[in-house]
Amino acid sequence: MGFQFLINILIMLLWASLQQSYHSSDLLIGFVIGAIAVYFLRGALNESYYMKKVWALVKLIGLFIKELVLANYDMVKIVLNPRLKKDVKPGIIAVPTTLKYDWEITVLSMLVTLTPGTLTMDYSLDARTLYIHSMHVDDRQKVIDDITNSFERAIREVGE
Repeated sequence: MGFQFLINILIMLLWASLQQSYHSSDLLIGFVIGAIAVYFLRGALNESYYMKKVWALVKLIGLFIKELVLANYDMVKIVLNPRLKKDVKPGIIAVPTTLKYDWEITVLSMLVTLTPGTLTMDYSLDARTLYIHSMHVDDRQKVIDDITNSFERAIREVGE
């Protein structure tokens, strides 16, 4: 991935130097031309196209922002609701994970912790289960499926 990005930057700089202009528009056009060139050269480089990982990272960030906004909205409803005790059903859930690498598990636990209403409390000795405290535990399996089908899947795409 790093080598492809380096080639893309070199093509961008070559384009800007041929144009004899280093304005942002010329650099952007050079970057796009470089990205297209690297796409067609990806077979010779024996790697998958690096923009695939970049796009997966952008999707992960977008997913986190969406979940962050929804969780904040949910927390505001809880705080402003006079019947607070009836609507809150906190609990601790053991969430099994299929993530392989330590950085993936760390990112998952950080994303869960940064989302209001949830907190990663601990993990198992083999790091295959996260223990998460949640403000809403009506259905434990639904919470596990939400985390597995959103954050964990997006992190796995970035790691591939």
